[in-house]
Amino acid sequence: MLKNILTLLLLSFSTMLFAQTKTVTKKTAVKKNIVKKPTTPKINLDLVKINDSIPALIPFKKEGKAGFINQKGKVIIAPVYSNVGFFTQDCNLLNSANTAVRKFGSKNYASVRLNGEDFRIDQAGKRVYRFKDEDLAKCPSEFKAQLFHAYIMNEYYGIIEDSKFQDASDYRQFSIYPQFDYLYILEGDDLKNPMIIAVKNDRFGIIDTTGKIVIPFEYADIKRNFSWKLGRLFEVTKDGENYFFIDTDNKSYSENIL
Repeated sequence: MLKNILTLLLLSFSTMLFAQTKTVTKKTAVKKNIVKKPTTPKINLDLVKINDSIPALIPFKKEGKAGFINQKGKVIIAPVYSNVGFFTQDCNLLNSANTAVRKFGSKNYASVRLNGEDFRIDQAGKRVYRFKDEDLAKCPSEFKAQLFHAYIMNEYYGIIEDSKFQDASDYRQFSIYPQFDYLYILEGDDLKNPMIIAVKNDRFGIIDTTGKIVIPFEYADIKRNFSWKLGRLFEVTKDGENYFFIDTDNKSYSENIL
């Protein structure tokens, strides 16, 4: 009888010990599954912006070839192209019937030309798509009429706001009374506050619709292109040959390449 009791106690103890061992093993396994460090995306320091209002990569030219620098002036994409555009959307690709190429129409890519052919490149400079006529869709019309226009009087240029201007004999109806050798309103997203190329004494600068000088009159030319609309930059030259980009603070980003 005593022997049977001892045997029963030993069996009970063994069962409890085995159950505890299984429980510890399961808990340990759970702990191992929990210990996972979250991965954080790597930041490309070459694309960190100094000025948030302009692109991280800016076109530049060297010896007749175009590439891209960052905001610090470091060459990121070597100048091997005959022409480059900003990293911006391409509506022809965004609306393509070929769904596989639509992604290349996003602002993560730029259009470039090499040996007479047009490509889209990524921010690392890799050519990821070659343009094909059959892929291109027609862009939807986004025309917006300008609110301001240049007005010539006595061979001088001024600025008028169409909705308010009626009588040229009343100087108060001019936003800027005619006094400049030349004025050209740049296309931009803010129709109420456009940037205006102005010429005075054969020097180019930038003014706003109140006549305030944004960029001083120190340049030989300022290009009348889409750089303001696409990149909030002005393409200027001091010698009439070598063009580079400046922002609204007159800071150059591609005059001195690192």
